Amino acid sequence: MQALMIAHIATGAVAVVAGAVALSARKGGSVHIAGGRSFAGLMAISAASGAGLGLLNAEKFYITFHAGVLALYLIASGWLSAHLSSGRIGGAAATLGALNVANFGALIAMGILAVRAPDGAFLGFAGENYFFLAGMAGVGVIGDASLVFRRALSDRHRIARHLWRMCFGFFIAAGSAFTGPGATVFPEFIRESGVLSLPELIIIVLMLFWLVRTLFFTRRKTG
Repeated sequence: MQALMIAHIATGAVAVVAGAVALSARKGGSVHIAGGRSFAGLMAISAASGAGLGLLNAEKFYITFHAGVLALYLIASGWLSAHLSSGRIGGAAATLGALNVANFGALIAMGILAVRAPDGAFLGFAGENYFFLAGMAGVGVIGDASLVFRRALSDRHRIARHLWRMCFGFFIAAGSAFTGPGATVFPEFIRESGVLSLPELIIIVLMLFWLVRTLFFTRRKTG
């Protein structure tokens, strides 16, 4: 259990650094690619170990199981999106989509159980915590359904799909590090100042900026 916790925290912390490098570097450049690959690999380990912790110690970390599954889905499907040259859905993407649908349904169910509980919590976590994760999973469900109906994606939509999924995964990692369990390593006055919420806000703002630029201001290839 302790080794799993150390792996989760250590890889998650380094993943945040790698994600910051990838998000701030020139897109498609060597630094962006190297940072993205490091982030994806480290985040996958951190998410998997977090999911394991949630199962092994459900009384304290249950929601970490669902967060870990969600993060794994986001990172894996985001990586696939960047490497599907044809933009067509494949077996791996379909499997990941099915996993996310199951996780989405479970999060909604846990949220309802929490809301109906006398103390407003299920296994120590409030309904809004489950519903927040369900919201991110739900965006993934909509994106996957859109891909099924489209059958193929243009380069712009493929890159946008890669972008928001990686950023959502980064958001989860940053939240865990700065406003979640990782916040305990910071002095109390820093935690109370609200400054630890800035990384998550910056990630969302940058994600929206790059999404708008990718979808509306990227030149289409001709010839």
